[in-house]
Amino acid sequence: MNLIIRILVTALLVMLISHFMPGVSVANFGTSVLVAIVLGLLNVFVKPILVLLTLPVTFLTLGLFLLVINALVILLCDVIVGGFDVSSFWMALLFSIILSLFQSLVFSLRSSSRD
Repeated sequence: MNLIIRILVTALLVMLISHFMPGVSVANFGTSVLVAIVLGLLNVFVKPILVLLTLPVTFLTLGLFLLVINALVILLCDVIVGGFDVSSFWMALLFSIILSLFQSLVFSLRSSSRD
C-alpha cells in the first residue's frame, strides 16, 4: 500500500511541476503515473550502474555529479514514456532537483504526521 501511495504522490508532483515549468510537459494524469513508475524502476535498476561507472567523477566533484546522473535518468524516462517531454538537459536537471525537494518535503511531512 505504501508503494502505491508513493507512486501516486510522485505522479501528482510530476503533474504539478510540469504545470509550472515551461520546458516539461505531461499529457495527462495516466502519463504522470507511468512516469512515476518508470522513474522508480530506472532509479532501482539503471541509476546504481551509472553511479558505479561514474564513481571517480562523482568523487572528484564531491557528489555533485549525482545531479547530472539524475538529469540523465529524467531524460531516459523522457525517451521511454510517450506523452512526457523534457525540452533540454538543463530542464531535466532543474526538474530532477525540484522533484527531489518536493518528494523529500512531502514524504517527511507524511512520516512526521504518523508519529
